[in-house]
Amino acid sequence: MLAALANIFRITELRQKVVFTLAMFIVFRAGTHIPVPGVNASVIEQLFQSGSLFGLLDMFSGGALSKFSIFAMSITPYINASIILQLLKVVVPTLEQWSKEGEEGYKKMNKLTRVLTVALGFFQACGMAWGLKMAINNPGIFSILLIATTLTAGTVFLMWIGEQITAKGVGNGISLIIFAGIVSRLPEGLQIIFQYLQAGTVNLLNVILFAVIALAMIVFVVLISQGVRKIPIQYAKRVVGKRLYGGHSSYIPLKVNQAGVIPIIFASSVLMFPTTIAQFVDVPWVKTVGQWFAWGTPLQTSLYVLFILFFTYFYTAVSLNINDMSDNIKKNGGFIPGMRPGKPTTDYLDRVMSRITLAGAIFLSLIALMPNIIGWMTHIEGIYFGGTALLIVVGVALDTMKQIESLVLQRHYHGFMK
Repeated sequence: MLAALANIFRITELRQKVVFTLAMFIVFRAGTHIPVPGVNASVIEQLFQSGSLFGLLDMFSGGALSKFSIFAMSITPYINASIILQLLKVVVPTLEQWSKEGEEGYKKMNKLTRVLTVALGFFQACGMAWGLKMAINNPGIFSILLIATTLTAGTVFLMWIGEQITAKGVGNGISLIIFAGIVSRLPEGLQIIFQYLQAGTVNLLNVILFAVIALAMIVFVVLISQGVRKIPIQYAKRVVGKRLYGGHSSYIPLKVNQAGVIPIIFASSVLMFPTTIAQFVDVPWVKTVGQWFAWGTPLQTSLYVLFILFFTYFYTAVSLNINDMSDNIKKNGGFIPGMRPGKPTTDYLDRVMSRITLAGAIFLSLIALMPNIIGWMTHIEGIYFGGTALLIVVGVALDTMKQIESLVLQRHYHGFMK
């Protein structure tokens, strides 16, 4: 294993890519400690309590939001822009056409994503600056615009770093920035556990149980993330000139977790919104509603699971076009054994995908609730372990390792993944 990993640094091109990626990580982490001018960061830190929407956003930014640094918004406007455009493909024919134009279409979509990122970023930054006026030293329109411009510039710079990592480094740059932000919170989590031990709040057995559950969760997430249902495809033989083509078999891999981490993010954002609003509005009934939706209450937990189930089916239906899949099989002269091409094939794929999506939705619900379960079993709380963070970290790590593996194998070295 160690010898296989050492092959990474024997390949000059791959070594340069890894070093470049690590250098960009250093730039990102340095930026999280550069404060936005004119803001009292100590006031903002009080808003980052459990169950707040700010806490979720702070996780993605690697702690930059709680410090209110120039990278406070992280790459979230880019993610929002990408999701919005992906959803609009269903209703805007031009966007759907671009997605089928190959490289040229990708360039058009990428350009539109950048423009929408800047617009959403500035709008979000203005909202943040206005909502956090109590933390601004000299609140006024000039200060709000200055802060909004600074935050937007930080997001654009992060977007540029992500594109540079994708082009000159290893892995997907945007995903790796989120990955680096989440992983950077790990030392803080270990420090909290150590403080619990020192204070006598938990004993060593609780910590060991926490570590065992954490390891089991990682294994479980890896297995489900890699899990696919293989639909066999048989291609008919055909004669072109004097040559015989086709006659081979293949399969379509349908992922168990097709929607990825998006349903958990959507569900968390919707349910954290009332709690976040209650922090700023001093109205009794608003405070009461905020308490109903507090993290871990029966109402919040029930709605959390229902929203995850709904968004899993919704996002899978949007991101995976069964009709196009069936048409492509038919155009290439393929068929599913025992199924006629056309509508029967479409209905079969839709039925199989619905069952797989249910399994994926249940998996996402369990993973999302694991922080509550771990806190109840081990009495270790205040550590964001599980759900969104774990899925992102495992997914990005697997994708990056696969890319490195392919680069190593291209140079005739032994890989390190089995």
